[in-house]
Amino acid sequence: MTFVRSSWRVCNDMLRSCRIIHILSRHLSQFSKSKMTEDSIKALKRPADDSHVETEHGDKKLKTDQDEKKYPKKKVALLMAYSGKGYYGMQRNAKNSQFRTIEDELVTALVRAECIPEGHGHDMKKMSFQRCARTDKGVSAAGQVVSLKLWMIENILDKINAHLPSHIRILGYKRVTGGFNSKNNCDARTYSYMLPTVSFSPKDYNQEDTSFRVSSETLQKVNHLFGLYKGTHNFHNFTSQKGPRDPSAKRYITHMSCGETFVRQEAEFAVITVRGQSFMMHQIRKMIGLVIAVVKGYVDEGVIERSWGEEKVDIPKAPGLGLVLERVHFDRYNKRFGGDGIHETLEWTEEEEAVAAFKDKHIYPSIVETELLEKSMVNWMATLYIHDFDATATGNQERKDDDEDGNASD
Repeated sequence: MTFVRSSWRVCNDMLRSCRIIHILSRHLSQFSKSKMTEDSIKALKRPADDSHVETEHGDKKLKTDQDEKKYPKKKVALLMAYSGKGYYGMQRNAKNSQFRTIEDELVTALVRAECIPEGHGHDMKKMSFQRCARTDKGVSAAGQVVSLKLWMIENILDKINAHLPSHIRILGYKRVTGGFNSKNNCDARTYSYMLPTVSFSPKDYNQEDTSFRVSSETLQKVNHLFGLYKGTHNFHNFTSQKGPRDPSAKRYITHMSCGETFVRQEAEFAVITVRGQSFMMHQIRKMIGLVIAVVKGYVDEGVIERSWGEEKVDIPKAPGLGLVLERVHFDRYNKRFGGDGIHETLEWTEEEEAVAAFKDKHIYPSIVETELLEKSMVNWMATLYIHDFDATATGNQERKDDDEDGNASD
């Protein structure tokens, strides 16, 4: 009996022990789950414990912040010089990328120099890009100015020029106002045109004679004729697709003259300079072409005044080779903002030496060598007899005269 009671107590003790173990086990399980949930919540609150991803993301973000702080984006004006030979003008044509332009080279260099994001190279509006003048096919520039927003990186000119061919250069830059637009803020443009003086020889003279030297009397007549262009006139006959009553055909010319002659590779050349508020497509080349026709004796000087009337006049267009955008002017902008203590005047006096050196190295030699080799002016003069200066231009003549691969104005 005593044995039975003893066994019963042992069994009860074992049952109680099992019950306690079960209860402890259940509480431990609940505690464990609670601990896991708490840890999970903390884990969600903490950054992901992936040091590689975190470091890579963090470094990238840090680099961007530093770049934005170190290289702020500012609106600037760039002074450009380029030889236009082999290019289809200044303005980029995204739809015809096979026709290489000066802006194609510039945008590529800006992206590679990390002055603009790569995406801005496909949409130039994103960098507020504007050029002062759209130079035509083959036309060069010594003082083109473009405005745009850039990251102001260190040694910015050297880094941009490192990605440009030697015949295209950025010669200077200046900070401008946020609303500055190089085209709209431009008051006037100055162009030059280099040509062999045999262009002013009589029409029955041998046009390939490089020994020709123009007389002072002929130069006086040339400058008299160029002087007739000064003032405001209706130049609808000096461009295409503008009627005589189109207000935009009226243009204001402030200066036009031919300078002293000089000899290059045994041939005599001269440079014509013209300044005006703005010029239409082919306008300058036709102004020069008509004067050449008068001097050579194909028509009398009365044709110049007649060309400003409503009648359509057949005007020859001189070759584009010798045309150079010399300078653009911002007189009103300089007067308003040049002395505000923040912005500089857009005069580029410190860059004049670099501009002159570029012309002597890349522009003038190219014009002289190409003219003597390809004889573009000589060949063009051989077609002057085709023009009927006394009658109105025919439809066929107009199409022939305006057959041009360029996409821009003079």
